[in-house]
Amino acid sequence: MDRRHFLATSGLAAALPLVGHMTGPAAAFSAASVASNSANELFQRVNFTWDGLNLSPLEYATLLRDVVSAPDFEADYYSLGGNIESLERTFAGLLGKEAAIFLPTGTLANHIAVRTLAGEERRVLVQAESHLYNDSGDAASTLSGLNLIPLAAGRSTIELVEVEQWLGRSASGRVETGVGVISIENPVRRRGHQMVEFDELVRVCERAREQGIRLHLDGARMFNLPQHSGRSVREHAALFDTVYVSLWKHFNAGAGAILAGDASVIEGLFHTRRMFGGGMPYAWPQAAVASHYATSYETDYAKAWQTADELAERLRADGRFQFRKPPGGTCRLVMKVPGVEPRAWVQRVAEQGVDLPHAMSGTDELPLMVNTSLLRRSPEELARVFVGALAG
Repeated sequence: MDRRHFLATSGLAAALPLVGHMTGPAAAFSAASVASNSANELFQRVNFTWDGLNLSPLEYATLLRDVVSAPDFEADYYSLGGNIESLERTFAGLLGKEAAIFLPTGTLANHIAVRTLAGEERRVLVQAESHLYNDSGDAASTLSGLNLIPLAAGRSTIELVEVEQWLGRSASGRVETGVGVISIENPVRRRGHQMVEFDELVRVCERAREQGIRLHLDGARMFNLPQHSGRSVREHAALFDTVYVSLWKHFNAGAGAILAGDASVIEGLFHTRRMFGGGMPYAWPQAAVASHYATSYETDYAKAWQTADELAERLRADGRFQFRKPPGGTCRLVMKVPGVEPRAWVQRVAEQGVDLPHAMSGTDELPLMVNTSLLRRSPEELARVFVGALAG
């Protein structure tokens, strides 16, 4: 029996008491809704809209029950020890780093990383399209006195010439103002999950090393990179002093992030974590599920792309579907169905257990996200759903 189907059936009864005691928003789990979301319906839906499986609350509770039932499972205390320590060791090993620390959010992971690496040199070069620059509410400057300098506007890759210009500008000012850190997001979500060009990345990192500038990687989705770049996770991580990886995007945790690097950098950050309010009394419910997917993700993601490619091939043969892969892209496969009104068709597909995104603004193209939920259905089944929905 498939492992995920086993979890859905064996863990369901044990998970129901968890559902029954929920309050607030979780109270939507009425007896009727639980009954309709039966064991046969769990872990079945395919989504082309998410980085990961997009587990429902009941699916998460079912899987969590199985994970914590393992005889060697041990809870943490204030995000120390237990399964948190085990998860930190796992990701340090996967990334080829000496040590790692669990943090509740990626926003905090990026902030603590650049804050720690910068030291007294408060100028930080970042991509203009990065999460750190756009989606953190100026936290780095407000809370840590850092000056973020945006480069590569409208692009994913910071080029060496841009870095050289800022190094020269910093050195020629009347007040000495050194660049302390270069932070790179890869892949870049705001650029359609596009990769940073690897050879240029190496040149920038080598120049930074020569100047004594520290390097941070916002690698929230970096475990997708090997499939598309031909470079391993460790090859990417080795260029940087610190690396952040999201636990909820690919690894389906309720929340959380890993920040990895040299032991000299990571040790003691639990004090900083608590200072920023990130020392959760118990973090095991957020992180336990990530350990279930951590070591198999790269293999499963590669298989998901095999499914996506075969699906696209079958639908192209139908003659009514068009596909393209964005240059330098990672997890996106863009689909177009000329002559078909997307909204109604997407709704009909959803009724068959497959979730599709809305068309991109101003276009009739749908940016399909390739993730491991595709392994729940064969390419043949998915093609039948897509084609059958055209009939209305």
